Amino acid sequence: MEPVFFVMAIMGCGDLQDQCQQARIEPVRYQSAAQCQAAMAEVLPRHTDLSFPTIAATCQRRGEQMARNEAKPRHY
Repeated sequence: MEPVFFVMAIMGCGDLQDQCQQARIEPVRYQSAAQCQAAMAEVLPRHTDLSFPTIAATCQRRGEQMARNEAKPRHY
């Protein structure tokens, strides 16, 4: 089972920070969302080469997660 970790997704956004889309994922894994968020100020300046008016970041949880099966049974 892979442990849970966080990655930083670099987002390219419109002028008003709307219509954002994921442009990259930083290769660093963080042990907590707080560590990931604390690193944003240092990481974001490395991604100014992206062709978007605004560059932002978000921390995303990755790793082993239990999925809930909410599908309803099919009747044939």
